[in-house]
Amino acid sequence: MELEVRHFRVLCAIADAGSLHQAARELGLAQPSLSTQLARIEQALGGRLFSRGHTGCRPTPLGRLVLSRARPLVGELAALVTDARAAAARASAGPRLRIGATASRALPGWLRRLRSRVPAADPSLQMDASANALLRLVAEGALDLAFVHEVEGSPLRVPEGLRVRVLVEREPQFVSLAADHPAAARPEVRLTELAEDRWMVDSTVDGEWDAICRVLREAGIEPDMLHGDYLTAYSLAATGEVVTVSQPTAHPRSDLAIRPLHGDPIGVRLLVAARTETDLDRGFPELADAYWEVAHQAPAYRDWLERAPGPGPAPLFCAMSRTLPRRARLPGQVPDPNVRVV
Repeated sequence: MELEVRHFRVLCAIADAGSLHQAARELGLAQPSLSTQLARIEQALGGRLFSRGHTGCRPTPLGRLVLSRARPLVGELAALVTDARAAAARASAGPRLRIGATASRALPGWLRRLRSRVPAADPSLQMDASANALLRLVAEGALDLAFVHEVEGSPLRVPEGLRVRVLVEREPQFVSLAADHPAAARPEVRLTELAEDRWMVDSTVDGEWDAICRVLREAGIEPDMLHGDYLTAYSLAATGEVVTVSQPTAHPRSDLAIRPLHGDPIGVRLLVAARTETDLDRGFPELADAYWEVAHQAPAYRDWLERAPGPGPAPLFCAMSRTLPRRARLPGQVPDPNVRVV
């Protein structure tokens, strides 16, 4: 008899059930039929796979060897079937836009816009703190688009051939601190006011740890740094345990203040990467709209944009024009993207 995956599935069922009677019930077979199958499998493999007794079936040494190789085969086949069915369902539903992103408050609005446009997109989202990891997934074809943050002073490793479009050339990074922190009483915070505070930084964000350390040391501060994800950092900042860097689009809470840093010493560049310009066009306009929507909704960022010096009667618009790259799209404008091939 030539063994097939279904035979190995039978062996796994017997081992898991611990008896032929229970395994037969779970497999929907009569016990005599299962016993006959087991005998034929044992004959094909050249030895007994289970010892039978009044307490049930137990694998023999040969049985344990076979099961150790059979279980991965059965599991891989089940995964293959699941993945194939999911791929077939996606194909029948039309092409899906596979998005990767580092954390941003613009993401919900981006997904909402993609789903509501005509024709509607069907986006999937994969989050990762590492921008470099997301760029590799785009290069490998596992993602169509990646919206990532490039920390100033720590260039990303952009795989060759990717097209990169700049959403914001330099986004200032703010600081989150307890609402009752003395520095929270002012519209912007100097780093020297935080000299005695501990900082919590997510070191899994590419370049973030080095950038924060470098900026603090340039300000004459030998930082007391803690590792931690930003959800934990915000919770601890609210209690006064730490201060932490914050995206300017973050919303304050009653116990947490979001403030700009004097001189904007920490900045990031916001990028969208894809393999083709067509893929960039599939998601960039909606992301730009979503980003500026949350920028306007964040009090500290809105105030920062309005205070930024610039000519003309509309200071918010002027501030955004300078913050974006020379050819990047503003809300209400026809896209004229700044694209480069790396």
